[in-house]
Amino acid sequence: MVLIIVLALIPCVMMAFNLIPVDEGRARLEISMDGKILGTYSLAEDRVIKIGDGNTCRIEDGEVFMSAADCPDQICVNSAHINAHGGSIVCLPNKVILKIVSAESQEDEPDVIAS
Repeated sequence: MVLIIVLALIPCVMMAFNLIPVDEGRARLEISMDGKILGTYSLAEDRVIKIGDGNTCRIEDGEVFMSAADCPDQICVNSAHINAHGGSIVCLPNKVILKIVSAESQEDEPDVIAS
């Protein structure tokens, strides 16, 4: 009986985490191509971003999605939208990664790496 109650509560707890409001103005989209960061963008402002010669992503209503890609499989275009709760979209043929980063993770990173 206890096991059934615990298993029933797990989805409820997971849904509760998705209902917690997230400050979209602090979450950022980080775009990298071939291992180099091309830029970071706020999720609060709708925009279309051209990535290299073959990819285009959109930030719309706090969500990010790949709207166009010239890769043959189109997996990145058919990926689920990502938002301030996290996630990433990867286009392997074009070596493009769209990743949500929080302001906290940006503050924890070092400003300079000394060798």
